[in-house]
Amino acid sequence: MVRRPRLSRTVLAVAAVCAALLSGCDGRLLEKLFTPPPGPTPIRIGLLHSQTGTMAISETGLRDAEELALLEIDAAGGLLGHPVEAVIEDGRSRSADIFPRRARKLLSEDKVFALFGGWTSDSRKAMAPIIAEAKSLLFYAVQYEGNECAEGVIYTGSTPNQQILPALDWFLGDAGGRRRRFYLIGSDYVYPRTANYVARKYLASKGVEVVGEAYVPLGSHDFRRPIAELRGTNPDVVLSTINGDSNVDFYAELAKQGVGPDELPVVATSIGENEIRSLLPSQVAGQWVLANYFQSIDTPANRAFVDAFRSEFGLDRVTDDPMESAYVAVKLWKLGVERAGTTDPQTVLAALSKGASIEGPGGTVRFDPRTRHLAKKFRLGLVREDRQIAVVHESPEPIEPDPYPAFAFPGWRCDWTQGPPVAGAPIDLSAGSTPGR
Repeated sequence: MVRRPRLSRTVLAVAAVCAALLSGCDGRLLEKLFTPPPGPTPIRIGLLHSQTGTMAISETGLRDAEELALLEIDAAGGLLGHPVEAVIEDGRSRSADIFPRRARKLLSEDKVFALFGGWTSDSRKAMAPIIAEAKSLLFYAVQYEGNECAEGVIYTGSTPNQQILPALDWFLGDAGGRRRRFYLIGSDYVYPRTANYVARKYLASKGVEVVGEAYVPLGSHDFRRPIAELRGTNPDVVLSTINGDSNVDFYAELAKQGVGPDELPVVATSIGENEIRSLLPSQVAGQWVLANYFQSIDTPANRAFVDAFRSEFGLDRVTDDPMESAYVAVKLWKLGVERAGTTDPQTVLAALSKGASIEGPGGTVRFDPRTRHLAKKFRLGLVREDRQIAVVHESPEPIEPDPYPAFAFPGWRCDWTQGPPVAGAPIDLSAGSTPGR
C-alpha cells in the first residue's frame, strides 16, 4: 500500500452527503474531491517489513519509525522540491519467498528509489541479489552478525564488534562480575549462529569457556526443555540471540521456572523496549540488553524523537534500538539525495561515500565508506521495573564497524574504496545443538 496524506473530515463529510444524495450531487464534484491537486511527482521509497507473523512484534516498529522520518521530511518542504511517499509491503516473516518477491515488485513495478527493510539476516540475504541486480540501495537497520559486505546494502545497525564484543569484555571484567561460564542460545538461522560463532571465537581467545550452545526454531513458543538443558550446564551468564516473539515466551518461561537475573543473568542482543512491553515487569526486570540506543537516553534530540513518535503513533508506544536505526537510515538517505542532487541510487551512494554523519536520537553516527556501515556507540542496559532500560555502561566514542574481525574471519576483508570485498577461508558454523529435535 502507498501512504498518502489523510483526507480532512470536511472532505469526508461532503463525500458522505454526496453518496447519500446521489441524484443531487454533481459527479464532477466527487471527482474533484478525490483527485489529488496537481504538483510535483512524489519521490517513492519502499518499506518492506514483516507486519504479520513471528517477526511482526519487532518489524512494525521499524516501519513506523521510517514513516516518522518521512513525515518530518515532508513537513520541512520535501526533498529536491518533491514530496516523499512510502510504498509499504508486508514481508509476512517469510524470508525465502515473500521478501524477495516483494522487493522485486517494489523496484520494478512501484519504481522506488531505495528500499528500507528486513529484520532477519535471512530476509536481508534474500533481498541483496535483487538490490545488486537493480543497482539500487537497501538500508538495513538491525544489528547483525557481520561476515557480509553486500553490493548496494547500507547497514545502519551494529556489527558484533560494536555490540557483542564490548559486552563480553564488560562481563569478563570486574564491573561485570568476572564471568567465566558462558551459555549461548539463539534462534536457528544465520544471525544467531554466526554471531555466536564470533562470540565463541572471541571467548576462546580470552581462555574463557562456553559451557553450552543451543538453537531453537524461529517462532518457537515452548522453552521448557531448552531452559532445563541450559540450567543443567551451570552457566554464570547467558548470551541470547533469540529473535521475534519467541523472546516473550523465553523470558516468561525463565520466570515460571524461578530463574531470575540474580541467579542467571541473560544478556540479549535482539530484545528492546518494543518487545519488553509485552512482558510483565516481574519476568524481565533486572535482565541485560545490548544496544546502541535506548529510549531512556536523556538528551534534547532523543526527547524530541520520542515525543514526535508518540504524538504520531500513540502515547502507549515506545522506541528502541532498531527503530532509532531505521529512523536514522531514512535521514541518511535524505542527506545523500540532497548532496547528490538526484535520487539515482548509485549517485546517492557516491555522495555518502565522500563522508557523511547524522546527529540521531542516540547521538552522532558516521557513515564508513569502506564497509558501508555506521560508526556508533555501544551501550549496555539493565531493564527497570517500568520496562524501560537504564544505561549502565557506554563506550566513550563511536566504535568503527568491523564486519570481518580477523580472529573470526581470517583473510576476509571489506573496503569498497579499494574494490569488492575479499573472501578468505570458508567458515564452519556447525557448533551448537537444537533442543527438542
